[in-house]
Amino acid sequence: MNTTKHNQTAWDNYVDKKDRWTLPISEQELKEAKNGKWGVVLTPTKAVPKEWFPALKGLKVLGLASGGGQQGPILAALGAEVTIFDNSEKQLQQDQKVSEQFDLHIRTIQGDMRDLSVFTDASFDLIFNPCSILFVDNLQAVWEECFRVLKPNGILMTGLMNPLTFQLKEKEGTFQLAYKQPFSDLQSLPKAELEELIQNKEALVFGHSWSDQIGGQLRAGFMLTAMFEDDWKGNEKMDAFFPSFMATRAIKPPTS
Repeated sequence: MNTTKHNQTAWDNYVDKKDRWTLPISEQELKEAKNGKWGVVLTPTKAVPKEWFPALKGLKVLGLASGGGQQGPILAALGAEVTIFDNSEKQLQQDQKVSEQFDLHIRTIQGDMRDLSVFTDASFDLIFNPCSILFVDNLQAVWEECFRVLKPNGILMTGLMNPLTFQLKEKEGTFQLAYKQPFSDLQSLPKAELEELIQNKEALVFGHSWSDQIGGQLRAGFMLTAMFEDDWKGNEKMDAFFPSFMATRAIKPPTS
């Protein structure tokens, strides 16, 4: 099936349902950002360290699969030239609304994160990619396109999911190792469970290995410079055992 089209519909549906990742930031949050009190996330709860960012004024930023009116408006309010690229038209509309309301000049483009051909080589100084690569099957294409559209010394910040998160299944209060790596809703789930997800317009996900998530960035030519782990802050049972998320900061070498 066309998972890109399905997930586009799923995220449009999440906007209609007011999922937490589709709710734009408030005017108060924007005011605080302009006064130096701000934070953006790649993973559910932990703000990205400010030292990960260069000076934002005039910085050309690509919010990759970052629709929803959350991170992009904050970076734009801090002076960055922000482009939001997302598969969901309704997620992009959230950024458009905030941009128009507060005169932020955010550009929005709809598309598949594996194909950034709408952008020329070396178009951006920074790519900000909140946890979203789990919605595509071919991950290497994402890293290679990110590398291409970044300028030399450009920065890629991305949120990743621990592949073990997808391999476990909760049963009677305990977790069991139920699925092989790499996980795929299309290939790993019983047919009835997959059909239920599709019928309910739930996004279909892929649990990529660390080799594809981190090793893939290295194969594309990036150099990793920093990382941190994150969880749901105790709101999920898995938090008691291991962190479900990782954020990485990588750079495109100056001579590439």
